[in-house]
This record gives sequence, structure tokens and C-alpha cells, in this order.
Amino acid sequence: MTGIVGIDVGGTFTDLFFSGGDEKPHQILKVPSTPHDPSVGLLNALKAAGISPDGVEAILHGTTIATNAIIERRGAKCALVTTQGFRDLLELGRRDRPQMYGLEGVHEPLVPRELRFEVDERLDHDGQVVRPLNEDALRAIGRELQDRDVEAVVISFMHAYANTVHEDRAREILSEINPGWELVTATSVVREYYEFERTSTAVVQGYLQPLVARYARNLSEKLKKWGFEREVAIMQSNGGVAPLRQLGARAAYIVRSGPAAGVTAAARIAAEAGFSHVITGDMGGTSFDVAVIIDGRPEVAELTNLDFRIPMRLPMIDVHTIGAGGGSIASIDRGGMLQVGPRSAGAIPGPVAYRRGGKEPTVTDANVVLGRINPESRMNGDGALLDVEGSRQAVQALGTQMSLGVEQTAEAILAVVNQRMAGRMRLMSIERGLDPRDFALVAFGGAGPLHGGALIREVGVSTMLVPLYPGVLCALGCVYADLRYDLSQTVEKRVDRLELDDLRTIIVRQREDGQRQLEESGVPIDSSSITHAADMAYSGQIHSLRVTIETDWTPARLEQAFNETYREKFGNTLDGIPTVIVNLRTIVVGKRTGSAMSNVATFVEGKPVAHVHRAVYFGGWHETPVYQRSALGPGMSFSGPAIVEQSDTTTVIEPDMHVMVDVHGNLLVKVS
Repeated sequence: MTGIVGIDVGGTFTDLFFSGGDEKPHQILKVPSTPHDPSVGLLNALKAAGISPDGVEAILHGTTIATNAIIERRGAKCALVTTQGFRDLLELGRRDRPQMYGLEGVHEPLVPRELRFEVDERLDHDGQVVRPLNEDALRAIGRELQDRDVEAVVISFMHAYANTVHEDRAREILSEINPGWELVTATSVVREYYEFERTSTAVVQGYLQPLVARYARNLSEKLKKWGFEREVAIMQSNGGVAPLRQLGARAAYIVRSGPAAGVTAAARIAAEAGFSHVITGDMGGTSFDVAVIIDGRPEVAELTNLDFRIPMRLPMIDVHTIGAGGGSIASIDRGGMLQVGPRSAGAIPGPVAYRRGGKEPTVTDANVVLGRINPESRMNGDGALLDVEGSRQAVQALGTQMSLGVEQTAEAILAVVNQRMAGRMRLMSIERGLDPRDFALVAFGGAGPLHGGALIREVGVSTMLVPLYPGVLCALGCVYADLRYDLSQTVEKRVDRLELDDLRTIIVRQREDGQRQLEESGVPIDSSSITHAADMAYSGQIHSLRVTIETDWTPARLEQAFNETYREKFGNTLDGIPTVIVNLRTIVVGKRTGSAMSNVATFVEGKPVAHVHRAVYFGGWHETPVYQRSALGPGMSFSGPAIVEQSDTTTVIEPDMHVMVDVHGNLLVKVS
């Protein structure tokens, strides 16, 4: 019983990676996702792999259930109870706009105004009670909510980060009125100031908690019927996993579950290959996800906007997503311009080539037309051959509108989608002052290696790295991931007025809370690590800098560390201005037993020999060698044009590109 299963549920496919231990070969596969119930697709993957429940030690799972619930607005009916005068906080926000130069925008709060209630209470910024909680008024609100058929109630009071007394008492009262409600206090989700962001984050938690809790129970029951009752963990947005039984209470932490898993795996694989600066490009059936890795560490954002005026103030791997995937639909807009995405054919009906009823041409259909995807492959998960002629007809129908032939139309579709993805990569690199030439692109996802070569040429990235299992890298990332808990609390005090015990008290509490969560997880770990950090700024500054600190540092040492960080970032310091410590943070990581996989490659010696040759379109039809990925061993090299095929993806090597296989089995692709 040594096997570990990683499963990532995407919008189009559910991917599985099975590690059976050192003595057994790894197993990968893809099955169609089941949007109506993602757990069905997960079980289908396990059954299709022929895995026995007795041969599995743990299942690690990435999911899009939380993301889709936000996008599709199908979360729980949720109410908000807040401080008198702040009922409209969710709509007022920061008075931002969806488009910089737009004068209007549609905002759809997760909690409608009729379900937002005010109660008389008030704390000051130090946590001192200004007005006591009006418990009678709160009970009246609770009785009214009973008639509103709500599933969850979020409690968010002003300055509760400094003192949780009113939020805690309100939770007690509402629990007495209806023990069946999912009750969420804002401070239990994020204990920081920024009232709008804190409240919004708590609302996201409340909106998702009933749905995610039901999913966890449903999945647990299905796995139990299958015969599995051991460890199940879910990938979080911060790059760590949490046990399934904690999932409901941590619903807000999984909104970027799948993408975070892919970045986690990409960072590890790239570091092993000698690349510390990496851009990740995850192109699946529905979307394209981009992240940046600096010095081997994925960038983590403390604030992420899930939608217009729906910010989340929780640590997440900074992944930017656009609607550009293999299933992205190509069409002509009202101006006569070719558009690709964000509309997607999804898992059902999917691209025309999949024979599931799709009628509109997609990126996958364009690749089929150009011969880049094996016409005899069975990608649709049903065992049927691709409908090449159907793809050609759909693409040609679009081309007729542009007076283009079928191949030229397919090339145009790829050019448009590649430009969209390249634009997002530039946003994450050049527009942040980073030189793409210093980076490698880790291309993964079912469609990533199909387009990665064009992207490195367009953006100017030095190298494309294609991992051994790119099509299921998010599933592999779940296997790699360790347990992780992030804790934070606002301090908002001048450093020169701090008492050392002020910090130690908070740090010790965070440390103990994180260790307690590790123990409660029940997940076996080999070791644990604890990191402390402080968000610091000069007095009057809005934005802060993250500084790694130690428990026993004096205020003088804290100020010194901040000045060093500030000078490194901006080239100077602001002498004479007091330094403020804004937030204290603690990251507790449990090194999960079985997460270490030193090498997942199976090497084959010899020179590359083309499996077959077929006509592939690169500005014209070329008789192109097709290599089997399993036949490419370390040290082998070849030049394009070429196609590399494997069960989970296809890699396109353009005519002026060169490929070398490194010692880990990765393909390293450069423009000649």
C-alpha cells in the first residue's frame, strides 16, 4: 500500500497521476470532466486507471468547484451582518471600475442588499469597546433570517481584527437561534484590517462553505463506497494541501486550487533542471494560466480579485487566467474581426473533432486541421477517432467569412490565441520590469506544449521546458505538495513604540495555532517548518513590504531589516520617517510523508528515431518526423520541424527550433 494518487479536475478533463512507488511505473490518464458533479469524474479516473483502493495510501486532489461557483454565481444563499452604517460596504468597495476608462460597470455582490443587515456595535482601532453589541437587535435579525431560508451567515464588524469579542458573541447568539446555519466570522478567515477586503473575503468563505462542505461529504461517501477510507487532501491556493475533512471551513482557500498545483510542480521541476527564473504557461481545454517563479519560489499575492469588486485577502500563488484553451471557440465579431475565446466548448460538447456534438471551430480543431495533432488519436475520452473532416468543415465555414482557405484560417486561429497568451506573459514579465530572456517557460497542460514554441518566440523567452508529464502536471503538483497553513494578524504600531512581548504574544499564538492545525489534520508528516514575517512600511504609506523576521528580534533589529529590504527594492531609505509594523504573519508547513519524488523519469538510451512521418502545416505542408516521448532519453537532441507525442499531450517543434533532452527527461527547446 504505497501508491499515491494526484487528481486535478479541470473544466474539460480530469487528470490523474499515480505513483506506485520506486518499483512500479508511474501511470497517467485523462478522462472527461463531469461539471454536474466533479466527484463523478474523479471516481471515473480512478476506475479507468484500474487502481485498487487497497493499493492507494493517499489521494491528493485539485478542484475547480470553488472557482466555478464564484464565476457562475451558484454558491449558497448567504446573509451578512455588519456594523451599523456599513451595509453597503460590498458595493461601495474602493470605488473602482471594471475598465480604467469605462464610466460604468456591472457589479453583482455575492450577498444581495436585502440579505445584508446592520447591528449597533462599535470597537475602535485598538479593540476598545465604543458601543456594546446590541444583542436584542441581533436576535431580531436572526429571527428574520430564519424566514429568509439562508444557508450561511457572515459576521463582519468594524475593527474586529483588534478584538474578536463582538464577532464571537454574535456567532454564539446566531448559533442558538439556528444551529443549522454555516456561521462565518470575518476574523476567523482573515484577521487583518482593510474592512472592505476583510469583509469580502469572509463573504466568499460564507458563500462557498455550504457548497464545498457538501462536496467534501459527497466525495468522502463515494470514495468510501469505492473502498477507500484513508488520507484525502485538497490542494489550496497557497501551494499547500489541507485534509478533506477541513475543506468546508477552508472553502475560500481553494479558489485557485488547480492552477496552484501546476505552479508548485513546475517550480520543483524547473529547479531540478537548473532554472530558478521561470514563467509557467498552463494551457488546458478552457483557460491559460500564467505565473512567475523568482529564485525558485512562486510569487504569492496577498490580495486577489476574483471578479469585479470581489477581492480576496488570502495568500495565493499569483496566477493570472484568461479564457484561452484548446476548447476556445473561434468566431467573427460584429466588426468583422477574428476572435478566439473566452467562450469555450468545454467538456460537453467540446471541439468538433471530439464527436460530441460540437459545431463551432475551436483551437483544437485548428491544430487538427494543420496536422499538429495525430488524426488517429482518441483524445475525446470515449475511444473514438478524431473527426478530422468535421474540424476542416467547421474551420472552413469560418474561413469563408474571411475569404481564407482552411489552412490559412486555422493558422489565423492559432495566431490570435497565441497573441492573447503572449500578451498575458508580457504583463507578468516585461510590464513588471523583468527581462523574459532571463526566464524559461515551463509549458504544460494538455495544450501548453502545442503552443509553447510559438510563445517563446513571440515573448523572447530563452528556453521552453516541457516536463515529462506536462498534460497532468497539476495532478503531479498535488502529489508534490505539503501541508500549509497561513496565519496573519494586523498590528499597526510604530516599531519604536513596540514592546518585545507585544510581538512575541502574537507570534507564539500563531505558531501554536498552526501546529494545532497540523496535528488536527491527521495527515502523516515527516517534519515541519515555521516561518515568521512582518508587513512593514514607513508611516503614512499605503503599501507595505514583506520582511522575514525571527521571534526574538528587537524593535531596532526589525527596523534595520525593513530598511535593508526597502533599499534593495527602491534603492534608498526614507530617513526620519517612523517605521510601522502593519501585519504579523506565520507560515506553518508540514512536510508530508510520501511527497518526495526525487526523479519521475524513466530513461531510454539510444538515438531519437522517428516513429512515423506525417504532413504538418508550418506555412506550408512539411513531411515531419513524429517522435514518441518514451523513446527520447537524456542527451538526445534533434531539430525541427518535429512532433513529439505522448498520451497526455503533443509538443510542436517549429522548423527553426532545437531540442535537447536533459538528465531528468525534460525537453529543452530553444529557437535556433
